[in-house]
Amino acid sequence: MSRRWYVALPAFLLSIGVAVGVYSSIPTFYVSNSVLVLTTPPTGGSLPSDPRRPNGLTNPLLNFDWGLSMSASILIQALSTPETAEALGAPPDGDTTFTVTNGSTNPESLDGGPFVYIEGRSLSPAGARDLVVRVRERAKTELAGRQRLVGAPPATYITMSEMVPPTEPQPQRGGKLRGAAAALLLCVLAGLAAVFSLESFLDARRRRRGGPEPGRSRDPGQVPAEPSLRR
Repeated sequence: MSRRWYVALPAFLLSIGVAVGVYSSIPTFYVSNSVLVLTTPPTGGSLPSDPRRPNGLTNPLLNFDWGLSMSASILIQALSTPETAEALGAPPDGDTTFTVTNGSTNPESLDGGPFVYIEGRSLSPAGARDLVVRVRERAKTELAGRQRLVGAPPATYITMSEMVPPTEPQPQRGGKLRGAAAALLLCVLAGLAAVFSLESFLDARRRRRGGPEPGRSRDPGQVPAEPSLRR
């Protein structure tokens, strides 16, 4: 293959150029995250039957139960609908998207606890962070509306707190690197195939003409045949 450097070298340079072009053509997305937690009010989730004997105060962070996990799961399902995404300015087929989970791959599972994880993805840092803020506010509104719908006393409303506020958007270049690497690999393989194809073609033509192969000298004992004279 070294004899065909004039083919291999341009093919390699072309591969580098294509990889750089692919990397530049893929847009950079920015991602921002936030984590919310659902807690019960300090007086618990029920009102006292005797107003003269109010419920005792409890640290909300020490009062987790499966009801909070269920409420988080309901909230996640409500925020994950296409209609909600459309209303928040993040249509499913757009460049700006978000995901809401409980930290597990199965949003219906209650193993994730009373947590709501929000991730916003956009082509601009400001767009990603603003989207997380909009989803957070929609989550608070959705949670209050669901509790009003079932007629829960306002004093027992589940509250929502920010464990992690919207983070500084970070660029995600993994897709760009994978695309550039794939393009480079394909171009290198295509270049090698072109070099070997050219080598095979030239060797076959040389054999048809009866000439020696490159790098192989003629047998010293072999006397070249004299050309025939045409009459």
